[in-house]
Amino acid sequence: MIPFNKPYMTGDELYYIKDAVSRGKISGNGYYTQKCHSFFKEKIGFRNCLLTSSCTDALEMAAILLNIQPEDEVIIPSYTFVSTANAFALRGAKIIFADSYENNPNIDANTLAKLITKKTKAIVVVHYGGVACDMDTIMAVANQNNIYVVEDAAQAIDSFYKDKSLGSIGHLAAFSFHETKNIISGEGGMLVINDEKFDKRAEIIWEKGTNRSAFFRGEVDKYSWVDIGSSFLPSDVTAAFLFAQLENLNKIQKRRIEIWNRYYENLKEFEGKFRLPFIPEYATVNGHLFYMICNSENERDSLMSYLNTNNVFAVFHYVSLHKSKFYLKENLLKKLSNCENFSDSLVRLPLFYELEIKDQLRIIELIKDFYVK
Repeated sequence: MIPFNKPYMTGDELYYIKDAVSRGKISGNGYYTQKCHSFFKEKIGFRNCLLTSSCTDALEMAAILLNIQPEDEVIIPSYTFVSTANAFALRGAKIIFADSYENNPNIDANTLAKLITKKTKAIVVVHYGGVACDMDTIMAVANQNNIYVVEDAAQAIDSFYKDKSLGSIGHLAAFSFHETKNIISGEGGMLVINDEKFDKRAEIIWEKGTNRSAFFRGEVDKYSWVDIGSSFLPSDVTAAFLFAQLENLNKIQKRRIEIWNRYYENLKEFEGKFRLPFIPEYATVNGHLFYMICNSENERDSLMSYLNTNNVFAVFHYVSLHKSKFYLKENLLKKLSNCENFSDSLVRLPLFYELEIKDQLRIIELIKDFYVK
């Protein structure tokens, strides 16, 4: 069976983990945490960042930083993972779901203005598959209405909007280093802070609502409980694993993008029988995932079954959140036809660093066979 995903190890993870242990401090905010922070600031250009135990944690920190209150409204794409909405629902926000574009799963920026009310506090955008949302339009709408923008960049490491790194444009951003992502630490995430007014409070929230980090820097003579927060920071063991991955970012990205391009180039002659990913001119490809859009749910399920029968594990993706049981407990069903189409018709193909060319070409031939039989 060709798996959908296989975590890639660079070879240095255990070496750095051993080194982290030998340093005698494996709790959060240690030597390797600081090395990861420096990497993202110096190599990627993020203004400020904090590693977290997950992307979900980073999103929950964002919701606290924005002081989301009950009855505040937060606009979120329906076609996303539940964490995007959950982080803000936990603070009591009313979630306003937006549709995708017809030709790609990202939030339709042209629909945002009509969703904004006096209660709107934030817009959360998801760069699906690492492909950028229309950030100029989104930021313009947000600035005109004095509301915040959070980038859910879980899938968007090393991807760009025009010449800007994804995660560096909104007021805040969240990344994932889950084992299914390009750069991994098993579980893990990061909050990026692009507005300096959030710097001090973000660190306090990160450290359980205390000024502990300031204490260890010698800025205060003792630390205490000064705000709400939680234990959002990961172990330095996790950071050591992540740093080994970050050192190999260019190598990993080169390989994943080659795999993405091989799928696209070999399947584009069949476009018309199905749809391939649409990449806007302002966006780049980071090789996170490769998907096809089938013509119906039945066709999608039949294709996945055919691939599975031939030892290829392909999977669908999100079920639209506006149709979830939890949301419908207190909200009426609304029609968001584009994201519903992606929920019903999108299939993701295996894409991981060690996917061999011969196996990828076999997957491609199986897809072609399915559509000509």
